[in-house]
Amino acid sequence: MTKKKVLVAGASGLVGFAAVKHFSQLPEWEAVGVSRRIPPGLEGTTLLSVDLMDAAQCANVFGQMHDITHVVYAALYEKPGLVQGWQERDQMETNLAMLRNLFEPLSAVAKNLQHVTLLQGTKAYGAHIEPFPVPARERWPRHPHENFYWLQEDYLRAQQQGKAWAWTIMRPQVIFGESLGSNMNAIPALGVYAALLKEAGQPLHFPSTVPWLTEAVDADLLARACAWAATTPMCRNEAYNITNGDVFVWQNVWPTIADALGMQVGSVVPCRLAQEMPPREAEWAAIVKKYNLRAPASLKEYVGQSFYFADLLFVHGAQTLPPSMLVSTIKARQHGFHDCMDTEDMFRKWFKRFQELRLLPPV
Repeated sequence: MTKKKVLVAGASGLVGFAAVKHFSQLPEWEAVGVSRRIPPGLEGTTLLSVDLMDAAQCANVFGQMHDITHVVYAALYEKPGLVQGWQERDQMETNLAMLRNLFEPLSAVAKNLQHVTLLQGTKAYGAHIEPFPVPARERWPRHPHENFYWLQEDYLRAQQQGKAWAWTIMRPQVIFGESLGSNMNAIPALGVYAALLKEAGQPLHFPSTVPWLTEAVDADLLARACAWAATTPMCRNEAYNITNGDVFVWQNVWPTIADALGMQVGSVVPCRLAQEMPPREAEWAAIVKKYNLRAPASLKEYVGQSFYFADLLFVHGAQTLPPSMLVSTIKARQHGFHDCMDTEDMFRKWFKRFQELRLLPPV
């Protein structure tokens, strides 16, 4: 049997890391991961350091990948400060250029290309602009705002004309998983916050006041959804919301998170992580040294911009309860993807994983 070969862009990020790991474990697949940073933890797989903003480098690298049959495009450019860049045109154009720099040389030589998976998210429904009716459904017309999602999607649609390959768009909710230095992974951000409290002899205080109802998706579950879409005919040219399958309120899962970190639940102590954590880098570096951790002593290398993301998830500073932004996953279930996960189990899984990898102190 001829193996399928997937190219995963953004291999150092949450989705890309999980996708490379998952596809490389499937006997009928080969996986190639590309990212600027070569991430640890994917030893034994093919990883290439490529800057998707460098058109010349991309033409040289991807112009030689004749045997690629599938693409999972999970690369993402974010500006410092994270949120403000979401509505800025130059950030949108950069994300479009990155996709183009990969896809044009690749599609010119990969004559057996069969499928492209593209990542979007709830910003497709205007989650960062205004409340939307709950639950969001994939069949809705596009929300009328500028978004690099639309630029990338329109580009793929245009490139697809007259070709045999298909695309699938994934719209996951908040993703949790294994990655370092990412823009939107709350696991290391919460891990640092908790470690500093624990080292000071304090319980795990809750850093916000608002009981916001939300959803999550495990990165490994999302990777399995990408593999499902890559080979399922019903997924051709379709978009899917992907979640764990349940909903949660942060205060309600806080005891589970505390227990996973070997801590007691504290009180409500509002804390803007993006403001209060970076000045305490020396304390984190001391924890890394004390427990002989493999985690970077640099908070930027370890957490990336995820302190900003965590503040967003906790709706820090909100005076009233924001509207819930829940999505329907009925379409994915009707089309054959039935994977699900208890979100409390997910939190236990990832904190345990970080502890086992010595990326967080032991319990």
